[in-house]
Amino acid sequence: MPGAKGLRGLAGQFLRFGTVGAGGFVVDTAVVYGLRGAVGLYLAGLASYVAAASFNWLLNRLWTFRGAGGGSALRQWARFMVANLAGFALNRGTFWAMVGFVPLAVEWPVLAVLAGTAAGMFVNFGLSRLVVFR
Repeated sequence: MPGAKGLRGLAGQFLRFGTVGAGGFVVDTAVVYGLRGAVGLYLAGLASYVAAASFNWLLNRLWTFRGAGGGSALRQWARFMVANLAGFALNRGTFWAMVGFVPLAVEWPVLAVLAGTAAGMFVNFGLSRLVVFR
C-alpha cells in the first residue's frame, strides 16, 4: 500500500492526466463538429478519437509521465493506442450509443463526447501508467 507521499504523487499524476484529457476533449469535440457534416457522426467520432488520443499521448509523454517509458516516440505512440483499446471501447461505445439512442446527443454531440471521455478516463489512466509510461 503506497504511503502518503506516494498517494500525493499518484494524485498529482492523475490531475495532470485529467488536465491533458480536458485538452483532448476540446480536440475531440472540435474534430467531431468539423467533420460531422462531411462524414456523419459515427466516422467523425472515430477520426476525432484518433486525433484526441494522439494529442493526449504527446502531452502525457511531455508532461504527465515525463521521462517514463522507453523506445522511440512512434513505438510509444503505437503502444499507447493499443493499450488504450479498452478505453477506446468504453469511450466510443458510449459516444456511439448516445448518438444512436439519445436525440439530444445528435443535436449536441458534445454531450456524447463528454460521456465517452468520462467512461474511458480511469481505464486509460491505469493502462497508460502501467503499460505505456512505466
